[in-house]
Amino acid sequence: MKTLLHLRAVQATAAVARCPWRLSLAAAILVAVPLAAGAASLSEIYALARDNDAQIAAARQAALAGQERAVQGRAGLLPNVEVRGNTRQNRDRSTAYGGPRDYASSTVSASLSQPLYRLANYLGYEQGQLQTQLADQQLQQAEQQLRLRVSQAYFEVLQAEDALSTLTAQKEAFVQQLAQAKRSYEVGLSPVTDVSEAQSRLDLTVAQEIAAVNELEIRRSTLEKSIRRALPPLDRLDPAAAVDLLNVEQLTQLRDSAAERSLQVAAGITAEQIARLEVQKQDAGHVPTFDIVALAARNTNTNVGVFGGETVYPKAIGIEVNVPIYQGGVVTSRTREAAANHGRAQSELDEVRRQAELDARQAMLGVQSGAALTRALQQALSSTETQVRATRRGFEVGVRSRIDVLNAEQQLFTTQRDLSAARYQTLVALLQLRAAAGVLTEEDLRSLDRLLQAR
Repeated sequence: MKTLLHLRAVQATAAVARCPWRLSLAAAILVAVPLAAGAASLSEIYALARDNDAQIAAARQAALAGQERAVQGRAGLLPNVEVRGNTRQNRDRSTAYGGPRDYASSTVSASLSQPLYRLANYLGYEQGQLQTQLADQQLQQAEQQLRLRVSQAYFEVLQAEDALSTLTAQKEAFVQQLAQAKRSYEVGLSPVTDVSEAQSRLDLTVAQEIAAVNELEIRRSTLEKSIRRALPPLDRLDPAAAVDLLNVEQLTQLRDSAAERSLQVAAGITAEQIARLEVQKQDAGHVPTFDIVALAARNTNTNVGVFGGETVYPKAIGIEVNVPIYQGGVVTSRTREAAANHGRAQSELDEVRRQAELDARQAMLGVQSGAALTRALQQALSSTETQVRATRRGFEVGVRSRIDVLNAEQQLFTTQRDLSAARYQTLVALLQLRAAAGVLTEEDLRSLDRLLQAR
């Protein structure tokens, strides 16, 4: 299947014989838009990005690393078992026991230490649980941002395609107007200014079309970066599909819930809890610790004993108490540092809440203004189409000029382009609102598939 743009490119190439200046533009379109086997929906493109996007892959690895913080925190509450051993060759130069002599010694020991009461370790365990939770929340943020990023890039590609298609149609209309102006001028029915005006409009449209081709290629490349392959043709937004999908009450509920349900806010709350525990953890450096300790060893020394050697097997078990008295002020300093970091985390949480509210309000305004603008532009498009027909009839009977026709046609194409952009921007604003409220899911993308139609 050929994409719409490729078909446009074929048409532009066929017109080269009539207008040689189109050659470079037609070649650019053919290079920019490859052939593909079939069109892809939004959810299908998202599935490709989910499996290939480098940012989400990095976020998954970060989440795996964060899960280990819970294991590390739990380790401070579990036994610590060590086995040590050494063997030495000794030389005694003293004159006792018959003078200098050489002998061997060896030691093998096993020790166990089980914390009974270590407040810092227990707080570290709680921190580890929260740090793992924070890693999961950050992964959820990355997944939601991927959905938003891919959806926005998807609709930007469609918008760029529509803009290029509109400019191509506008160029074709101006080509016809220029040809008519030249014929009328040759037979003396119109002034040379009509030819100049038509040529000017055509040249400007060609320049805009070149910029539109470049813009489309940039948008395609952005989406290709996420899916790591050539972008297939994309399903188009159904011209008859409504873009105001939620009523005012639903929009308001999403906006009002953003300050509490936002994934960024949830992560900020967890980060603040971790920082608060860090203050308690550092202050626990003043608190005594209690451990159960056990030791079993084998010591061999060939320099003692009746038969020139001796092996002993000492064993011990008991409770070890450590009471910190003074450590140079480092505990107090670290506590003050942790308290300052906790204050920073509280301020950052407050900022995240405010930003979530702001993002939600802006997105809601984007949805409402986009829907209103879409309705207004739909009415304007209908009026402009009527104006174009009336202007053309007026030109045919001699009451309107060719410049009036050019102005009316240009206004028609501008309205078409603006209407297309407003529809896409409304859908993107809706996705941004759901993301601000922390509820943008894959199901939302699948629901948008129902607004698309295959090429």
